[in-house]
Amino acid sequence: MRKNILIIGGTGLVGKVILRILKERNPDYNLFVGSRKLSNQRNSLVVDVANPKTFSAILENEIGLIVMSTKDDTNEILQFAIQNNIDYVDITKPTPDLTVAYDLAKGYKQNINSRIVFSSGWMGGIVGSLVDFVESDKSKIQEINLYIYYSVKDLAGKSSANFLAQNICKPFIVYENNKAKNVKHFLNSEKFDFSFGIGKRQVYNLDVPDLFILNQVEKIPTVWVKMTYNSKFITRLMGYFQSFKIFNIMSLKERQLLFGSSGNGDQTIFEIIIKTQQKTKKISLQSVKGQAELTALSTVLHIEKMLSKTVSDGIYFSHQMHSSQEVYEALESYHAINIKIN
Repeated sequence: MRKNILIIGGTGLVGKVILRILKERNPDYNLFVGSRKLSNQRNSLVVDVANPKTFSAILENEIGLIVMSTKDDTNEILQFAIQNNIDYVDITKPTPDLTVAYDLAKGYKQNINSRIVFSSGWMGGIVGSLVDFVESDKSKIQEINLYIYYSVKDLAGKSSANFLAQNICKPFIVYENNKAKNVKHFLNSEKFDFSFGIGKRQVYNLDVPDLFILNQVEKIPTVWVKMTYNSKFITRLMGYFQSFKIFNIMSLKERQLLFGSSGNGDQTIFEIIIKTQQKTKKISLQSVKGQAELTALSTVLHIEKMLSKTVSDGIYFSHQMHSSQEVYEALESYHAINIKIN
């Protein structure tokens, strides 16, 4: 018998895509949607992350797996899942929140009797799996760079935009030869030649959880992440704003408006450069339906793996559950994903 699955934030952009893909691939799954108010979706539950009194609905409906697709600042749902032996996967946490949640979960040590999975990352937590597919011996890898092409025409939720708005003026950590280095978003520009017909673009610093995961968990000595927008003008403008500290004099609301635009849908592209002493490999991935589609598909792969009963109780980053071959084949066979390795 399949577990009951609750998507908290299931009425949001990514949550809706997760539900769609889950229904397409697994029509027998019993799916519930959690949000602050009842929606018109089937199996709608009131589960407000800011109001623990609403969590009783999780037990009343015998939920066996919680999928977090909305922000939980205080980790109330995470603690509730651990205390009630419920499987849990979170796809929302930016780097600072991820490290707090990870430390909190580790504090329970031997008292975890479910699977607690952190799946944050620009690509839905699958970077580690793709790296492993190309080079399974992590001790050989000296450096990993992730380059992101993001379109302002893409459908976008509020989480990434709010994170940038709140943290654009704060330094974050990248790693060079295992030394933490403080940098800021939209600085340290360089040229990168993107695949899929995009060509050379100026790319700038970006903070994503893959930085922490690849260095602190996978022990890759040097890790950088940089991004560009589809609009060269907007990309240059962001670099200009950061260089001349214009972000510092903008209000939070103004920064939210700046980063919060959303289009009707467009492609997104990710390039992973993996360097060993002997070789350099590049993984190029195009999601023709944008970032939300890739994040949702990755989440569905994690859910399917958790329900396969092959993963023991414990704390995981999502790539640690999978065979890299299985992840690569799932991505390659998906109609909206193009992937190649050079």
